[in-house]
Amino acid sequence: MNNNKPYIIGVAGGSGSGKTFFLKCFLHHFSTEEVCLISQDDYYKPIGEQKVDDNGWVNFDLPEGIDDAKLLEDLKLLIDGQSISRKEYTFNINEESARLMNITSAPIIIVEGLFVFHYPELSQLFDLKIFMDADEEITLNRRISRDEIERGYTRDMIMYQWVNHVMPAYKQFLLPYKESCQKIIINNKHVAEDIIATSKEISDELKETVLKSV
Repeated sequence: MNNNKPYIIGVAGGSGSGKTFFLKCFLHHFSTEEVCLISQDDYYKPIGEQKVDDNGWVNFDLPEGIDDAKLLEDLKLLIDGQSISRKEYTFNINEESARLMNITSAPIIIVEGLFVFHYPELSQLFDLKIFMDADEEITLNRRISRDEIERGYTRDMIMYQWVNHVMPAYKQFLLPYKESCQKIIINNKHVAEDIIATSKEISDELKETVLKSV
């Protein structure tokens, strides 16, 4: 890799906003030598260190539940052209069984997650901030579909987390940073064309401005 500083992109959005699908579309336009991705979810602290609410529910929707110091340290290593290793976070999979990921630095580095704009030292490293946005009713319906199928949650469990954890965290730790983002992507439709088109537009722009200088 050359001596140019990598171009750092932060991608954030609430639960059900479409971050995962957008990134899948976006990464499709690049090789692994051109882009690397690190996810905030892979930096969750052990469940024993997570806060529990007054009703005994673990609250995973708090910034202090993330090892942001390690996330920042790893990002700086990637910026310096080094590689990192990290265990992949997967819901209901213990750390011992988690897949070990080796991430190699690239000219474009993406950092995604709910709180990536909230941590000041991390946020100031971003050259581009992308905010994934969608109406609350739509994001709730997407959350219900995911948690019922993938996690086996009941509707009551999902609604409890949504009302007491998810939305308060979104409004306090993410929404205030929306207007500081250079790109806000509205994802209210149930069809994929808009996200596919937007991801291509941004990737084409970066190929012209960032990768041509590498």
